[in-house]
Amino acid sequence: MLQNIITVAEQVLILFILIGLGFTAGKTKLINNPVASGMTNVVLYFVTPCVIVNSFQRDYDPNMLQGLLIAVVAALASHGISILLAHLLVRDKKDAKQRVLRFSVVFSNCGFMSLPLQQALLGADGVFYGAAYIAIFNILGWSYGVAIMSQDSKLSLKKILLNPGVISVAIGIIIFFTSYRFPNVIGSPITYMAALNTPIPMFLIGFHLSQAKLSTVLTDLKCYWVMALRLILSPLISLGIFYIFGLRGTVLVACMIAVCAPVAAMATMFADKFGQDTETSVGLVSISTLLSIITMPIIVGLTQTLA
Repeated sequence: MLQNIITVAEQVLILFILIGLGFTAGKTKLINNPVASGMTNVVLYFVTPCVIVNSFQRDYDPNMLQGLLIAVVAALASHGISILLAHLLVRDKKDAKQRVLRFSVVFSNCGFMSLPLQQALLGADGVFYGAAYIAIFNILGWSYGVAIMSQDSKLSLKKILLNPGVISVAIGIIIFFTSYRFPNVIGSPITYMAALNTPIPMFLIGFHLSQAKLSTVLTDLKCYWVMALRLILSPLISLGIFYIFGLRGTVLVACMIAVCAPVAAMATMFADKFGQDTETSVGLVSISTLLSIITMPIIVGLTQTLA
């Protein structure tokens, strides 16, 4: 297990060096919020879809399909566990803050933080199963997530289904079932864009760290409790349930990398969009990202040992 932890720690450290570059760029004013916002859109609308579509360019394999369906069920289960923990164990007198705290327990940074690690540790298979987790993340984020952040019970089917994560998975599944391969003139640009998936998201996390005012979160015990739920308790409960039900191998590791990731950057975007406690969300995203350099290697290392 120790060797597994060391291996994961090395990969996480590589990611944090990239985060350090983004932090430096933010502190030295080499980039600003409008630039970072534009880079985020590039990742969301081009890079991540290219990574997902690229991972589905393979010959159809019934075993891979079975693993994909298992990953979908595991993603639903892990989010269900987190939702239950959030509503049972997270309370605050301020409604705007409570909504952010609960959202932060439920949603992990399964795109920006997990895909690069899945790619590094598991290769294309890891991204293949990670894509299923991202699809469920997007569906729940634009349904349950919007409901909890906006106080709006009316959910938009268009927003749930027509977002980059779900659309790219749908395209990828068609490619997988037909064993289609893009011609080189299309496939090469997709591959080049997919290669940006590790450096740009990590760089952006570093930038946001450089801009965050962390004092509010650092002095709030409830925020530490929320981060413990997101980084430790929810992943360990999910791992135990997955193991009991016989989940093993690459699917287990890929799903657990997503489950144990820090608070989703979506928490800040939704808090800002719907007028909730943005300051708390920024602090939770930033500090949980820093703490994940310790927790992710341990959780993933344990998972690899059990897998």
